[in-house]
Amino acid sequence: MAGHTAHTETRDLRETAHAAQVRELTAAGVLEDPRWRAAFAAVPRHVFVPYFWTGRGAGHERLWAQDPDPERRARWLRGVYVDTPLATRMRDGQQVSSSSQPSLMAKMLDALDVRDGDDVLEIGAGTGYNAALLCHRLGEEHVTTVDLDEEITESARAHLAELGYHPAVVTGDGARGCPARAPFDRIMVTCTLPLIPYTWLGQCRPGARILGPLSTGLIALTVRDAGFAEGNFLHTSAYFVPLRGATAAPPPDPAATEYGLPYELVENERFQFMLVLTAGVLHPREALDLWRREGRPARERFGVSVSAEGQWSWLDDPQGPYVWPLGKG
Repeated sequence: MAGHTAHTETRDLRETAHAAQVRELTAAGVLEDPRWRAAFAAVPRHVFVPYFWTGRGAGHERLWAQDPDPERRARWLRGVYVDTPLATRMRDGQQVSSSSQPSLMAKMLDALDVRDGDDVLEIGAGTGYNAALLCHRLGEEHVTTVDLDEEITESARAHLAELGYHPAVVTGDGARGCPARAPFDRIMVTCTLPLIPYTWLGQCRPGARILGPLSTGLIALTVRDAGFAEGNFLHTSAYFVPLRGATAAPPPDPAATEYGLPYELVENERFQFMLVLTAGVLHPREALDLWRREGRPARERFGVSVSAEGQWSWLDDPQGPYVWPLGKG
């Protein structure tokens, strides 16, 4: 009887925490589309995060669903439904996979601008939570998710199956896309990019949208054809685990080039974005002068162009005076 009571209390706590999360995201204005609101209400996050790590460095603590201590189990469950990213895999003290912040996921899914019948490729399977939301919205037959790590894809596949979702979960280099499932109408990336892999453009239908983290922002590209894509950054900031694979490269580290800059500006999120985006091309002092001269521009004034000739970031106009090659950090 005691076991049954504990099970009922746990179930009630899960349902209460899940419902509270949906209300919180709705109140924050990130679930205005009723179809995505329904998806978040239907897909419980705790299924995809049976454990996570808290803390930093040697102080990491693992919280998990099967902990024999009821208080620690409750901490795990409460933590799962907090609007924050959660470290789900650690390797040599470094985070290699995570469950993204739900509000950021909601913003990205909304910005993906999917339509019924769209085929979506997700780069970075993670826990499978994002793929489940896509499955609920579009149908599992329209969803493909790729990750380099077989351990990650196996886990994501199991989590998805637990809720009855069976999208294509592929172990492979996300930088190479998934030619066997192409063409795609949308590509959603959940790892930070150093460059846009050209392979993706060739796996997209004309007019497709590629959305992913670059610098400390989210770039939304419209694909014209296999040789060209262009678009602007969204207002939203974004920090993800870096892409691993054939075209991966370490992201520029602005800390290495901050010497001589006012501390309050180095910590300014808008300037930090430009500093990372132009690392290796503009000296930090040049970046600061330009940023001040142009009225401290927000992310959405910047964009990216991808063509056979190369990849560039730019301010306001891809043909204007402020254009920088990507990937020079």
